[in-house]
Amino acid sequence: MAAGNRALTWWVPSEKALREVRRRLGPAPFRELFDVVAGPLARPSTPGVCYRRWRTVAFDGCSSLEAPDTLRVRGCLGKTRRHRGVEGYPHIRLMALCETGTRGLLGAVFGPTCTGEPAYARRLLPLLDPGMLLLVDRNFSGDEFLNDVADTGAQLLARFTLRRRPAVMAVLPDGSYLTRLLGRTFRITEADVTAECSDGSRIGDRYRLVTTLRDHHTDPAERLVGLYRERWEIELSFLALNDTLFAGRVLRSADPVGLEQELWALLTVYQTIRRAMVDAIESRPGTNPDRASFTVALHAAQEQVITAQGILSPDDVSGGVTGAVLAGFLPPRRARTSARLVKYPISQYTVAGQSRRSQRITALSVTLHEVGSFGPKDTSRDVGFRELTLRLLRTDPDRAWRTVEISRALGITTTPKYRSLCTQINRWADQFMLVREGRGRYRLAPEWLVSPR
Repeated sequence: MAAGNRALTWWVPSEKALREVRRRLGPAPFRELFDVVAGPLARPSTPGVCYRRWRTVAFDGCSSLEAPDTLRVRGCLGKTRRHRGVEGYPHIRLMALCETGTRGLLGAVFGPTCTGEPAYARRLLPLLDPGMLLLVDRNFSGDEFLNDVADTGAQLLARFTLRRRPAVMAVLPDGSYLTRLLGRTFRITEADVTAECSDGSRIGDRYRLVTTLRDHHTDPAERLVGLYRERWEIELSFLALNDTLFAGRVLRSADPVGLEQELWALLTVYQTIRRAMVDAIESRPGTNPDRASFTVALHAAQEQVITAQGILSPDDVSGGVTGAVLAGFLPPRRARTSARLVKYPISQYTVAGQSRRSQRITALSVTLHEVGSFGPKDTSRDVGFRELTLRLLRTDPDRAWRTVEISRALGITTTPKYRSLCTQINRWADQFMLVREGRGRYRLAPEWLVSPR
């Protein structure tokens, strides 16, 4: 404001002076300001905020934020390489922990895109507590990361890749089963989710979900599959950040310190607007936060800052952000789907069976799968050496089995297959399924004595 007021020339500092003040100030005050406003926004009784007694939150990253192409920024962030070459602008990876019900931010970190999302997510783990249920995608499904999340006391619901086939410890009545990852017991649920669209097309995929909620009575498998879609709410948070608040623009600051200040300031503005939206929604009990429009709230906040009207009477809900949100409710959420397209596709043609346009979902079906069932993207578990070995060792759990005895019982006669079995047995021992009693002698771990079914 001072730089834009040309009438008061004797009070106006130069742009260089303002830049030097910002550099001396550093990013720490901006980050502390964000930490003040960051955190859960809604009451537990607000619709869509909690699953049972846990507040649902989600991790995810966004790497589409563009920074100026200057020497200092390139030295800090580098440049992203694509199949078509090097991109024009350096990119910033933003990792956020989001409250899925309100899309408010509990915390955020950012840095170069050369660092993976799980590394950034580990810096946000201290923000989790036993009153939260974390929803994450396949990028965060490593055994160590899942155990680190469980160590925080928070509950977990994550998606596995279909290439992973966890060992079966015990099968539950609803078709889900228990397994152990690095000595901790988790529960696995597998299901096919199929959606019928208004244009007659059918799309679907198989989901393999891992969770710390092991009681099938209080948390049935079908309910967990339906809960997992709440994870996509964080994508709408990044949509509001990158497309609505940032407006897809390249960040202004031409040095790393200025970029940190700018990002922390923008995240603070985003969180403040979300807080005002939640306050407006909770003034009408029973209203879902999905009905509030971030675009409406942003425009109302901009107008209120420019005109400076209503800022001295915060209890007045007839104007400002609160009045605009209450007057501009969005319609109830529609069931729809749209193909997720990469930003720089290799081919210009649409993938067969997927429409680039959003389609209304007319029917949604969930088919649960039990252990031993298989489809075109999966193979039967019962034919693997691991399952056969566990079944064999359960017949005499107190005995120390030699690898030669296990191979004979499994019908392995060739040397290459025997060596492969020995390598796998060593890996199963490292995963705490087996206990080494000596060289080439193994016994079933006590936790795996329970027989499936």
